Amino acid sequence: MELLSTQLDLNMVYRLIVATVLGGAIGIERELHGKVAGFRTHALVATGAAVFTVASVHIFEVYGSQVQVDPGRIAAQIVSGVGFLGAGAIIRSQTGIHGLTTAAGLWTAAAIGLASGLGYFQAAFCGTAITLLVLIAFSWIGRRIGARDV
Repeated sequence: MELLSTQLDLNMVYRLIVATVLGGAIGIERELHGKVAGFRTHALVATGAAVFTVASVHIFEVYGSQVQVDPGRIAAQIVSGVGFLGAGAIIRSQTGIHGLTTAAGLWTAAAIGLASGLGYFQAAFCGTAITLLVLIAFSWIGRRIGARDV
């Protein structure tokens, strides 16, 4: 099988674009609230996760019959790798801990990118909608009930 194809894989391009747009949608909400990890960061995390996923599936398709290949291994590394990235966004200060929602948003953007990379668009779109609901509506509800995490 030829590794470098001259034919553009439109399905792969679509998967990456969906991941970028959905991750960016979450990032826009974070940007509007003045968070450091905003539009570009969330879009890049989702796109990166999608690229890793698409590559993982491609590796399986190309080499799966020749050697034992587990496409889920790359997905597992996305989860832990982005978790490490998110941990860097968490800051402890005298007034408390900041960045937990940003870290969770980055981790969720990676999951949405992974789903998009697999072509599981239903999960990607639903995950994005639920994430935006949590970030927008839950923030509003939290302020009404006096929650600390708003």
